[in-house]
Amino acid sequence: MGADSACVVVPVFNEAAVLGDVLRRLGSHFEHVICVDDGSSDDSRDIALAAGATVLRHPVNLGQGAALQTGFDYVLRHTSFGHVVTFDADGQHDPADAAAMLDSARRLGVDVVLGSRVAGATSGQTSTRRLLLRGGVVFTRWATGLPVSDTHNGLRVLNRDAVAAMQLRQRGMAHASELLGRIADRRLSWQEFPVSISYTAYSRGKGQHSIEAVNVLFDLMSLRLRSTS
Repeated sequence: MGADSACVVVPVFNEAAVLGDVLRRLGSHFEHVICVDDGSSDDSRDIALAAGATVLRHPVNLGQGAALQTGFDYVLRHTSFGHVVTFDADGQHDPADAAAMLDSARRLGVDVVLGSRVAGATSGQTSTRRLLLRGGVVFTRWATGLPVSDTHNGLRVLNRDAVAAMQLRQRGMAHASELLGRIADRRLSWQEFPVSISYTAYSRGKGQHSIEAVNVLFDLMSLRLRSTS
């Protein structure tokens, strides 16, 4: 593994229904996959091991932000991968998009490439979800100063320096905006990349509900106030 090598970090929480297919599709584009089993009570861990992934495990559910940070820490301490791809386990991302984003990161030499469904395409998205994401973009632009077109998109590519800069404190879904805040604070170079998101009945069921969006906003406001105090 050298500076040009890459791995995929996949946070996993009770994804046995789709995880095998997600890892199979990832395997056609990436050799190294790290699954962080965030306290699953189903067969997710066994499925990931059977697919050849490296599996890290939280004994209890801590949240997607904590799972990503566990993956980042493992990469920095135990590997020499030059890039990390973050990828959701619910099947809504396209591994071909992830591979194209990695190629773009290498070609342009930017620290972070962010997937944007706004610049790309979505299918199966509900109107409620669309409104929540628009509100999230407005808040994220205000909180970070980054002119992003999308937020809470789990498909990203970070080089090793960017991974080291993360140190996520938000364990839950608010980590996505916190990650963008780290990009702004550390003045990391970044670009957006058009990607496709496919919302299935399964992924919609796993997604954030309205009350969870309120909780995300509360977490972010608290983080913003602490950072300016």
